[in-house]
Amino acid sequence: MPLYIAQKAKQRGTAVYTACVKGNANPLEFEPYSEKVVEFKMGQLNKGINFFKENGVSQVLMAGRVKHTAIFTNIMPDLRGAKMLAGLRDMKTETILSAVIKEFGKDGIEFISSASFLEDFMPPAGVLTKRAPTEEEQQSVDFGVKAAKALSGLDIGLTVVVADRAVVALEGMEGTDACILRAGELYKKSNKTKHSLVVVKAARPNQDMRFDLPIIGKGTIDSLITAGVKVLSVESGKTLILDLPEVIEMADKNKIALTAF
Repeated sequence: MPLYIAQKAKQRGTAVYTACVKGNANPLEFEPYSEKVVEFKMGQLNKGINFFKENGVSQVLMAGRVKHTAIFTNIMPDLRGAKMLAGLRDMKTETILSAVIKEFGKDGIEFISSASFLEDFMPPAGVLTKRAPTEEEQQSVDFGVKAAKALSGLDIGLTVVVADRAVVALEGMEGTDACILRAGELYKKSNKTKHSLVVVKAARPNQDMRFDLPIIGKGTIDSLITAGVKVLSVESGKTLILDLPEVIEMADKNKIALTAF
């Protein structure tokens, strides 16, 4: 996702300045598309803010994934970062990233939508593949939407896995792919009636488009294939599907129904 944004922004004539979180992005990959690249450790707010200010950047966007578990193992805050963290009411994703945006705003740096430059990868509602869900599968999708919205509303995760209108797995800090694979293992051990395994991914009820958007890609389809999932449904207008044509092709090849609700 970050590389696509850098590429497409440069193609549109936008000067790109890239700040990479150490351990989560390779600065060398961004050099062909960037005026300048800097790397900083997670929590070093001043280094990131000063980099943008020194280069006259007033608009930035968050792209890519920093594993939530990094807050326990890989954070090296500077004084400003430590002060910000100390003032948080909790360590939920939305709380942390909202605080980061507020800190950047104090220096006149505005965050824009993370979907900027990637509008073509955000499909409208409907069936995207050749195969549509069966009636039973659609009932599980409808059930899963309610569960995913409840889960995302608590800012725990965005993904639920359902079979025959029963929750098989909920996403936590492990991420979407790990949740899908875990559900696949449970499904293979306990499913005697061969009900279809269905994955639903939803945005938060009041999704802030500036961070942590629901995203799937070819890796997600690989996980669906491994887990034996028959249907994936994502929220239209709020979910990025990277490499959309290739994702649809992979799903069709493996008879997986892909829909946007």
